[in-house]
Amino acid sequence: MKDSFKVKVNGDFEYSLSAADLNMLDCIETDAGSYHVLINNQPYSAKVLQSDFNHKHYEIQINSNRFMVEISNRLDLLIDEMGFSLVSSMNISSIEAPMPGLILDINVSVGQEVNEDDALLVLEAMKMENIITAPRGGVIKAIHISKGNPVDKGQLLIEFE
Repeated sequence: MKDSFKVKVNGDFEYSLSAADLNMLDCIETDAGSYHVLINNQPYSAKVLQSDFNHKHYEIQINSNRFMVEISNRLDLLIDEMGFSLVSSMNISSIEAPMPGLILDINVSVGQEVNEDDALLVLEAMKMENIITAPRGGVIKAIHISKGNPVDKGQLLIEFE
């Protein structure tokens, strides 16, 4: 199970992938969120239309077809095997940057009450705008970043009460 991923496409089809499988892809970024992919000498045009890093859901267009993709990593698979829910097993009290990037916008303020999945901020990373959403409902306790600031992976962004 080391370096393994489970990919669910359109809620129906499930695939298991390894890091080795991913390394075999011949993939070149052609524009922000757009890629040229070559698999078995067959070219594909791929584009990430939407991404939700907190829930690991993505909308991807390959050639002219759109797909909803859910990705589970090794930790997600272990938690699922144990019969736990990652979200319910954790009382999330803070949001950290999932990757290095630039804060483009902050949609909340200290003391504001938010609901699960509310947009908290916009993080530009790898030339893509990523909306970081609330993992749970709660009240914003502190905001540790400002619009226009660069952030590192794992940097504390927002705290909940």
